Amino acid sequence: MNFKQLETFLRVVEWQSFTKAAQHLYLSQPTISLQIKALEKELQVILFQRNEKKVTLTEAGRLFYPEVKQILHHYYNIQAGLEDLKELKTGRLMIGASTIPGEYLLPQIIGDFHHKYPGIKINLRISDSASIGAKVRHKEIDVGIVGLPFTEDDIVCTPWIKDYLVLIVPPQHKWAQLKSINLKELRKEPIIIREPGSGTRRTIELLLEKKGVSFKDLKVTMELGSTRAIITAVLSGTGISIVSFFAAHDLVGLNKLSLISFKDVDFKRYLYIIHPKKWWGNFAAKAFFSFLKTKNIWALY
Repeated sequence: MNFKQLETFLRVVEWQSFTKAAQHLYLSQPTISLQIKALEKELQVILFQRNEKKVTLTEAGRLFYPEVKQILHHYYNIQAGLEDLKELKTGRLMIGASTIPGEYLLPQIIGDFHHKYPGIKINLRISDSASIGAKVRHKEIDVGIVGLPFTEDDIVCTPWIKDYLVLIVPPQHKWAQLKSINLKELRKEPIIIREPGSGTRRTIELLLEKKGVSFKDLKVTMELGSTRAIITAVLSGTGISIVSFFAAHDLVGLNKLSLISFKDVDFKRYLYIIHPKKWWGNFAAKAFFSFLKTKNIWALY
């Protein structure tokens, strides 16, 4: 039994004629007859009484008819719903992001995407890079944007955009008027950093190691779970910090922070798009991935 046979049965009932059903289904009358015979053979009942003028339902046919109508009604609804998904008229999208892309970059991008595809319901979860990677791995998130590369076999990791990490100090700090310092001078000042699992923190650790500066030598006064919290602490004079340019940009422009580079190291990294390797049928996620790839973020700065 298949949907074509069921649809043929329904049309024969509605038109009370094999010939008219064949005309409306653009099939030959012998094809219609063969499909009905195949259906009757599988069900082991006779569905129609046939005569020269019209065909009428048998008792078995009358029992079968309303069930077929309901089955085909659900089938057509499913087809329509799937078409809407494919055409991005509807759907759900679960996005995960680490702090920098989640708080500073994605809100505008998601807004643009929603404007283009208003029928898609979007949820954004913000956490550290390690946690977002775990959620992608367990398929709790469709697309993730993080500050660390992932090499696991079940995750696809694609470089997205460059991010630059910068040293920030409050305007009253003794370094506020300097354009650059040596990396080793960081050991002299109280510094505020992100928590373990943060992509920003891991990038800093790796770059320090390459330059022969131990992370343990830094005078870490606080570990905070968000970049906004770190910036607030720096503004209060609690310490200095290294954060993403995207996070510091607006406050530097308002003269609330001073931005300093390093003479002997280029603190840069990539932000990455990650998603599950087995990405079946998620049309909204695939559309968002393509949408992200077209965005020139640096044109906004």
